[in-house]
Amino acid sequence: MQTDFIVSREDWSLHRKGYLDQQRHQEKVEEAIRKNLPHIITEENIILAGGSKIVKVPIRSLEEYRFRFNLNQGRHVGQGSGHTGKGTVIAREGDHRGGRGTGAGDQPGMDYYEAEVTLEEIEELLFRDLELPNWQEKKKPRQAAPAYEFRDVRRSGIMGNLDKKRTLLENLKRNARLGHPRIGGFKPEDLRFKTWEERIRQESSAVILAMMDTSGSMGTYEKYIARTFFFWMVRFLRTKYEQVEIVFIAHHTQAREVTEEEFFSKGESGGTRCSSAYRLALELIEQRYPPQDYNIYPFHFSDGDNLPSDNEACLELLQKMLPLVNQFGYGEIVNPYYRTSTLMNVFKKIQDPRLVTISIKEKSDVYYALKQFFSHRERKRAL
Repeated sequence: MQTDFIVSREDWSLHRKGYLDQQRHQEKVEEAIRKNLPHIITEENIILAGGSKIVKVPIRSLEEYRFRFNLNQGRHVGQGSGHTGKGTVIAREGDHRGGRGTGAGDQPGMDYYEAEVTLEEIEELLFRDLELPNWQEKKKPRQAAPAYEFRDVRRSGIMGNLDKKRTLLENLKRNARLGHPRIGGFKPEDLRFKTWEERIRQESSAVILAMMDTSGSMGTYEKYIARTFFFWMVRFLRTKYEQVEIVFIAHHTQAREVTEEEFFSKGESGGTRCSSAYRLALELIEQRYPPQDYNIYPFHFSDGDNLPSDNEACLELLQKMLPLVNQFGYGEIVNPYYRTSTLMNVFKKIQDPRLVTISIKEKSDVYYALKQFFSHRERKRAL
């Protein structure tokens, strides 16, 4: 009798191709987000919509790696003609067709499409390396939400806490003692239940004093930059920290504590006295947030166009505040002429590692401001 054998020569690696392509696609998306992050986080459809929009990111089309030869070059070998010497010009910029310096190009471009990404994906990449710097354990930690842990096993309890693994082991051991090592014939004495304990966690507290200049010199662009920074700062703090309070302070010639909604939506006008915000911040520290109980982080954003006679008052108040805080961050939104303001000149006089300053000249600088202010790495002041 003849027996037929069928030998399968199917390449099983092809079954993983769909998964591999999906993985490569996800890597491409993440790479595109990472490269475009400084521009993505300043998108108006995110900031003005309260973070509820899905963002579209351009992604280059995925292609398999392959060699591509230029047929106009004749022979396709990796060597020269042998008549070159030292100093011989091989090519000049713009010699290739479609390159810069040749006018309108005649070569096809690179295909790309827009991938939709959620705000959570952006936050995961943006907040990955951020943390509050110079964090300290305080004398009076606050009680955080209780945590529940399963730490014991008992013979009685509710069926929702039944420990199936230990119940099976007890049943097996009981049957083995009777000479029938098997699983089955369960009895009440076989049941084991997990029991949980409430554990109270103590965490150090922190307060963020968010100060924003809302004077007449802060135009639409300047206010948008400041609100963009504080928008991402608030989301970062509420994502990574439980025991962090945020106090919103708006100021022109006078400073006042406002609600979060007013801080991000209400516009004002008038002159500028930055010292009013610093004076109010000091009062809040003295009355509500003592340094022995709180990690304190004031952040101030302004265009730097402060009343000249007020600069010395700012310097004096800031010098009083620095010993009380973990870090003071000052972000200055530079005007179109990129001149250095009088307020930034005043801050240059202070040599204290707790003072961190940064100048913002374009929207993408908001990303670097977040990295500068919330970096755990040792940094230098960026003036």
